[in-house]
Amino acid sequence: MAKPALNIRHLRDPLVLAATGGGSGLVPFAPGTTGAAVGAVLWWVGLADLAVGLQAGIVGAAFLTGALVAEGVTARYGLGDEPAIVIDEIVGVAVALLAAPKSLPWVLAAFVLFRLADIVKPWPIGWVDRNVKGGFGIMLDDLLAGLLVAAILAMVRLALAAAEG
Repeated sequence: MAKPALNIRHLRDPLVLAATGGGSGLVPFAPGTTGAAVGAVLWWVGLADLAVGLQAGIVGAAFLTGALVAEGVTARYGLGDEPAIVIDEIVGVAVALLAAPKSLPWVLAAFVLFRLADIVKPWPIGWVDRNVKGGFGIMLDDLLAGLLVAAILAMVRLALAAAEG
């Protein structure tokens, strides 16, 4: 595994601090998984009790902010989609969780399915990952992975509700 271009010294830069999820993206193994875990925890403590429309608005603003932050970090340090940049996983898992109730099994399902979609990158996620560059591209493939998982969770919830009643 290549040594990441960003390191703990870069955390003095507020853009790097934000892009790396408070430094969580600097872990030496599976930074994307760590970032998604941070995102799930942030959703649990900060968003889960809000109305879904408000959650979506906050996550949308976080997406736009994340695109600007990722663009700033990659431009400032001459990077591409650096593994230490995990703001995209933080936002992506929050998108997936828009369709989940505040329940540990649902959060774990969203987390696992999001990571699977983010790693496997089914179409169009993989196409976006390969072809859309810059801060927007870094964020967009994870947004799509989150939307895919949110759709799956919404269908499961509907099927469970129909089976119950």
